[in-house]
Formats: sequence, structure tokens, C-alpha cells
Amino acid sequence: MDHDAHDDSPKENCGVFGIYAPEIPVAQTACLALIALQHRGQESCGIVTYDKDTDNLYSHKGMGLVSQVFNTEVVLKPLVGQIGIAHTRYATAGRPTIENAQPIIMQTCHGPIAIAQNGNLTTHKSLRKKLLQHGVGMFTENDIEVIGQSLAANPPGYDPSKGPQWESRIASFMHESDGAYSLVILTHEALYVCRDHCGLRPLCLGTIQVKNAVTGADQTRYVIASETCALVMIGATYLREVQAGEIVRIDDKGLTSYIGREPKSALCIFEYVYFSRPDSLLEDQLIVKVRERLGMQLARESPAVADVVVGVPDSSVPAALGYAKQSGIPYSEGIVKNRYVHRTFIQPTQTLRKLGVSMKFTPVQTELKGKRIVLVDDSIVRGNTIENLIKLLRGAGATEIHVRVSSPPIRSPCFMGIDMSTTDQMVAHGRTIEEICKEIGADSLGYLTHEGMEGAVREGLKEGKGQGYCGACFTGKYPLRIDDW
Repeated sequence: MDHDAHDDSPKENCGVFGIYAPEIPVAQTACLALIALQHRGQESCGIVTYDKDTDNLYSHKGMGLVSQVFNTEVVLKPLVGQIGIAHTRYATAGRPTIENAQPIIMQTCHGPIAIAQNGNLTTHKSLRKKLLQHGVGMFTENDIEVIGQSLAANPPGYDPSKGPQWESRIASFMHESDGAYSLVILTHEALYVCRDHCGLRPLCLGTIQVKNAVTGADQTRYVIASETCALVMIGATYLREVQAGEIVRIDDKGLTSYIGREPKSALCIFEYVYFSRPDSLLEDQLIVKVRERLGMQLARESPAVADVVVGVPDSSVPAALGYAKQSGIPYSEGIVKNRYVHRTFIQPTQTLRKLGVSMKFTPVQTELKGKRIVLVDDSIVRGNTIENLIKLLRGAGATEIHVRVSSPPIRSPCFMGIDMSTTDQMVAHGRTIEEICKEIGADSLGYLTHEGMEGAVREGLKEGKGQGYCGACFTGKYPLRIDDW
């Protein structure tokens, strides 16, 4: 699938889900959860289930949206079982092909396992080389295969008389690797979950109440998801986040927690700025409230003389509302987003490419004509979208356009699961604010400071939360080894 050259928003590479619930249809439940996580990846998706009665794994994967891949009950019906994992993908490591779609299934000496990941291994090339030198063949470009092969290899001190010891295998992998990874691992024994020791990508636990098939009594089962919005979709209750460096085993006995690697908290702060859905909880605070605070802080730091505040839909609207609230400038729904233009379908010809942003956004002329506008965006990467949007707004009659961004300038690559691994297309790399302003054609430009961003995030945290954040794309300071880039 081609990426939209006009789509300036950063892309994250996955959403994951897992469920252990013999009493309910796990595949159908997983499908609903994937719909809630669709924003985390639109290129491919898949579901794998395990059925204890037949001792078999069942899988279905495809390219496209969840509604396209799982478009009938006929597709879901064969996915029987008591345990399931699911995945929706945007490619940042490995091409967007069906071969790289997840979850993957691997055969091991302890039976087949299925794995799905959100993130990128920053040491995947060195791990791949080590596996190849040991005679392990590879079939994909995706680092998820490296993870699977690492888990299949016997860890130091392995005693075959004690069984698979998946907890030890996962812990051994966690100590050997660096990067961003929130993993769900399906075995015939249990569902395993782990989160990298920096906690870069989000991952949460939930409970779901079911009726025991034999006694009819209420019973608690567990689910895992990248975001809490998936829990709401399936009627589950948020329990807590999976901690950085934690391994969780979920089976018929319930939930067991292990320390896989000593934590070093560095949650990706971009989850607050852009990636996570506004109705999700992160560190027990609502994303939409954080984004509103980001906008309020932006108004304090970068005021503007204007008639209306307009947000770039949809992710920037809460920040725009916060800016309007703090500044006293009225908010206006000055831009309408066409939600039915998917990026796949706006690139077939050069003529349609040129339409680009005008197909995605429509200015509301009656709200803009003759007005001085504060245009709030959550981030600017390449500058294509904002530049073309400014032209659209001027064409609609806006007299001045003052761009305000509710995050700092993105100047450095990300290697932890966001599609920003090079600097050549970053409009802020090597440029001053004044040069960027001229490049995009705005009357003025203001970014939120890094201190202001962190302060707005921390403002709503409960005591003991928010130990540290990764803002490497803003600062160039990385929380872990970057060996392979």
C-alpha cells in the first residue's frame, strides 16, 4: 500500500489485543477490539486463536482495514478457541505486505506459538545477524520474526525437564534486546504479555465478566490491549497498565505477574500529543483532557491577535479548544474533514495527487472569510499538509493565518516504532522557526516548548505516575541503544 505523500501526520506501527476467555467467542471479541484500535494501523490486520479441544491454532490475516479483512461472519467462524490475539499494523520495519502481516505463527519444540507486536526493536539487525550465524533461517523482513526466533531459542541455564519456561524465555529476550515492544504471545498453555523496560508503547490490562459454562456463576477473565478504548468497545473494565519491564501470564487460574527486566520509564510522549485515541486513558488520565491542557499552555506561550481559533481535524481539535479557552478567542469549526477519503484511494493519478489536502479537508468559507485565524495543529513533520492547508484557508478568504503547534519542533528521527526514521523530510530539521514559517507560508508560527509539553502532561497525573518520557524526536536524546540505524 502506498503512503499518502500529502499526509503529514506521523504513523505508528501497531495495535495489539489479547484475550483468555473460554466462555465467549474470542475471535468476534478480538475483531471488535481491533476496530477500536484501527487508528494505530490501517495496512493489515489479523487474528489468531487457540482451541484446546483440537490443540490447533487458527489464523486469518489480510491487507486493509479491519472491516475489509473481517467483512463477514463466515471469515470469523473458523477462528474457534479459548485464547486469542489480534493485531492491526502500519509498517515502519518491514514492507507493507501480507508476508509481514501479524500475528505470526511459529513452530517450536514446545508446540506452535503466535506473536503480535507494537513497536520496533532498535537492535533487531544485530539480533537477526546472531540468529543467522546460528543457522536460523528467516522468511520475513519484520523484526517480529526475530523476536519469535529469540523466544524459541533455549535461554541460558534452560532445563528441559521443567517444560517450556516461557517466562524465562521472555525475560532472556528482554535482557538481550532493546527497543519498543509491547508483545502478546499465544501458547497452548497461556496468554503471555510483556512490555519493554522503558515502557515506550502503551499496554493495558482489563477484566471481562462472563458466566461459567458449568456452574453459571460469574467469573472474571482477562484481556490485554494497546489502549483502553478497545476495552470499552468489548465491554471490559480497565484494570491497570502493564508496567515497563513486566511479564504477565494469563491462564485459567487468572493473572500472574513477573519482573522481566528492571524498568526505566520512558513512555513515548507522542502518545499524548497525537497517537492515542482521545477517549483512551494513559497513566490513568484521559487523553482528551491532556490535549486540551497542551492547547492552553500553547496559548500562554505563543499568544496571537486573531478573530477565531481553528483546529486541524480531528486530533488537533482538543488542543484548539484549549487554546481558545485560555486565550479568549472564539473557537470555530472552520475545517471539515472528509472521513471517507482513505489514503489508498487518493493517489492513483497525478491529477488526484495534486488535489491531495483539498480532498481530505474542506474549509468552511463563512467561518473564515475576512478573519484572522489561529490554526492549531498537534505536530508538523514534513510540512506538506499544513502548507497546503494554509493555501486552502487563504483561498477561502482568511486574511491572516497564525499557526500554533501543541508540541515542539520535530528535529530528530524516531527508531522506536514511529515512521520518522530519517531527517531529510523533516521541515524543522536544520531550520529556524522563522525559516519554517516562511516555508509553510504562515503569517506567524509558534511551537509549544518541551518544558510546557511535559508540564501539561504531568499536571493531571496521580502521585507516583509519570516517572519519565521519551521525547527523542524533539530533543535527539534517546532512552536506549540505537545500534542498528
